[in-house]
Amino acid sequence: MWPFSASNAAIVNEKRDQRAQALADIPQDISPIQSEYLKATASEIVSHIQKGEWTASQVLEAYIRRAAFAHAKTNCLTEVMLGPARQRAIELDAEFASTNRLKGPLHGVPISIKEQFEIAGVDTSVGFSQWVNKPAVKNADIINHLLDAGAIIYVKTNIPQTMFAFECSNPVWGRTTNPYNENYTCGGSSGGESALLAMDGSAAGIGTDIGGSLRIPATYCGLYSLKPASGRISFAGAKGPVPGFDGIATVAGPMGRSVADLELISRVLFGAPCSNHSIAPLPFREVQLPKKLKFGYYTSDNYIKASPACKRAVLETVEALREAGHECIEVQLPETNRAVNLFVALTSSDGYKTMLSHLGPDPKESALFLVTLGPKLPSVVRTFAAWILESFMGDKMFADNLRVAKAKSVTDYWKLNAQRDEYAQMFYEKVWSEYGVDNIIAPVQAIPQLPHGGCDNFSALAAATILYNVIDMPVGCLPVTRVDPSKDQLTEEWNKEPGHGSPVMETGIYRGKKPLYDPDATKGMPINIQIVGKKWEEEKILAIMNVVDEALGKGRGFGPGAWDVHVQKSM
Repeated sequence: MWPFSASNAAIVNEKRDQRAQALADIPQDISPIQSEYLKATASEIVSHIQKGEWTASQVLEAYIRRAAFAHAKTNCLTEVMLGPARQRAIELDAEFASTNRLKGPLHGVPISIKEQFEIAGVDTSVGFSQWVNKPAVKNADIINHLLDAGAIIYVKTNIPQTMFAFECSNPVWGRTTNPYNENYTCGGSSGGESALLAMDGSAAGIGTDIGGSLRIPATYCGLYSLKPASGRISFAGAKGPVPGFDGIATVAGPMGRSVADLELISRVLFGAPCSNHSIAPLPFREVQLPKKLKFGYYTSDNYIKASPACKRAVLETVEALREAGHECIEVQLPETNRAVNLFVALTSSDGYKTMLSHLGPDPKESALFLVTLGPKLPSVVRTFAAWILESFMGDKMFADNLRVAKAKSVTDYWKLNAQRDEYAQMFYEKVWSEYGVDNIIAPVQAIPQLPHGGCDNFSALAAATILYNVIDMPVGCLPVTRVDPSKDQLTEEWNKEPGHGSPVMETGIYRGKKPLYDPDATKGMPINIQIVGKKWEEEKILAIMNVVDEALGKGRGFGPGAWDVHVQKSM
């Protein structure tokens, strides 16, 4: 237990006890027919229900059992709402028996929700003890849209403290581990979602993303996700620690075990009515792709040198696409360091005062220490430390990050927003216009996974995903392969390749006393790629994800049932 005061310890114990009681006495054994439910995609579940072969109640009970099993292994759940979920399944079954009509395109699909979305009558603590026992009075927009489409919402999932890290841990709910290796994190901030989905404890889920929070957990756990650009899916009713912040848009998006799952949910959520009128009334649009696509790709983001494993995932994808008849050209990213500096500068504009104010009596997670340190340093100390980093350690990028991590005036904040827009325009000109590609294939991070505590000093790994939040572009994420020690060691050839902007980071990641990159320790763990598109082209990204998925082949061991197959092979 964290070092809480007695009163706060009682609050945390009460919440954890409620969760334990809700999950108590749930059998974790799975019958053969229940295994079939768990191995079905969301669209397949709806199809079977429509044919009268399955019922919503039958499907839900299988996912409840599996969710309890996943939680016992990874600690992925927060709020558990089984009573209302079971009642809803009964009502859906009765309605279908009476009318022979589905309620909607998600009829009977068990869907999990990231902790921060409000559900009437349920807490939205977001890992802050001060926010416990304050149940929401109404649903977030996204909850209403899912319910209207026939979904069954039965659990909420864990997140990092403040959701400003990708190590999934907070003092209220504890730490969530990676289903493939308990010594590694499941990622964040949609980490509980990824752990649950990877173990088939949910048919599909909803996460959010401000710096990689849909893509990082997807790659750590071998899942599919879509980060839309702002303006496609309502975010109203999602609680966050910095309400009103608009320097970097936070977006909601689907997570699942197939591209089909993402598309099904996107069809429900894109352009759906928004209570605060911030979403374009732009419903899902059908897309017809040309037979031959032009893919851009890169194997490193020019910020932190990509590991052999993550480089291999991109190159294997490129090879598969070329064999399928598509054109692939290597592209160069323009000034990635500018994008990262803008992210740090914008998010630290109030010195992280608002974000950290919600901790109250809660101890701060270690993953937040370094990332929030800059604004606490006196100006002279911060300037001197940056000078040391640049002058004696040769790390200008890390030094620049430190220089901009400070509280700012409103005037400076406005200037940063203008610089963000200028960078986005430059990116369009330097990448989309000059290369003329349909999309970009990229690593999700420089390394495949991060051990617990790795985010403490190496949060800069998120630079690879942060880039596309700064320029507000839609990004799909899908699994390609798994870590193979026979292919992914640091070779002499790899060592000879030039490093990029942050030698301090690269030394710690690859050559420290205990380097983060360890292909032997992470054998068999997933490696994903990002697929980037232009704003307002989410549907095109989904269609291209299907093309990539088919080119790579279905036999690579991802999708429903993947975790069980992996465990069996490992035995």
